[in-house]
Amino acid sequence: MGYGNAVQKSPALNERQRFGVDRGWLRAIVLTSVLVLAACTRPTGDFDRARPSVIHDDLMPAVGENAARLRGDPVSKFNYTNDEKLLRDRGWTLIRPPWTKDWIGGTMVELSRTRVLPETEGRVPPDLYLIYLRSDKFRSSDARYDKIAADATGDASLVMPFCEVALRVQKADDERLRVLRNQKVTTEETYDGAKARVWENRVMIKWVGQALRYRIIAYKKALKGLEIETPSQDRVWKVNNAIRELEGQVRLAEASCEANNRYGQEKPAKKSRIYTGWGNERPPVQK
Repeated sequence: MGYGNAVQKSPALNERQRFGVDRGWLRAIVLTSVLVLAACTRPTGDFDRARPSVIHDDLMPAVGENAARLRGDPVSKFNYTNDEKLLRDRGWTLIRPPWTKDWIGGTMVELSRTRVLPETEGRVPPDLYLIYLRSDKFRSSDARYDKIAADATGDASLVMPFCEVALRVQKADDERLRVLRNQKVTTEETYDGAKARVWENRVMIKWVGQALRYRIIAYKKALKGLEIETPSQDRVWKVNNAIRELEGQVRLAEASCEANNRYGQEKPAKKSRIYTGWGNERPPVQK
């Protein structure tokens, strides 16, 4: 990242002097408080969208901010721009577990989202997805294959919209840093806040990339498990195509989303017919 070291620390004070308590005890208090608050994952509503929650929107972020400061991670007090809010809203749908009732993975993600744990430690164990598919929720073996295909296809459709916002945020951060270099800053708080916000944005983008790679691993492991447990050859092709589509979208995102128009085309490239049917992707001629 390069911005973690750029944040200037306050004049050195012994942690015991600053807080009046041993740092190890502080960590224990923070973790105990959060485990109580995170007894359940973030509540969701229609279409698995996050519901407002005082615990998850106010209390846990407050605890997480203190935990981040104890780790030495940059923390910005700046207000979010519209794109920075959108970056986090769209990112949440990709970092949360594919199965929203996965309380183990969901709790890990929520602890990281609120910064109680470092963001990139919010990894959802890939094996949990197959455990979910084996549950009584699915009465048909074919439905399990269809679930993997639907989840992978849904993820693929979200990658580029997230990437577009990430590019805008990165450009805004570049401008923020340019102004910071060329403009006299009167307070250390402003300087540190700008550097910290750039660091936070970049960590968020990195976290989403990591989460997508873990999802791909989870989908592949689930497919391999189902092929042995409940073979269904006519469904395997469909699932493999959905996973390959997701992998393709992730590779484009990792290439900074520029592969869609790398040759300066005025119109976006047509989608592959392999994944979206055998049409030519253009609307029919209107008579």
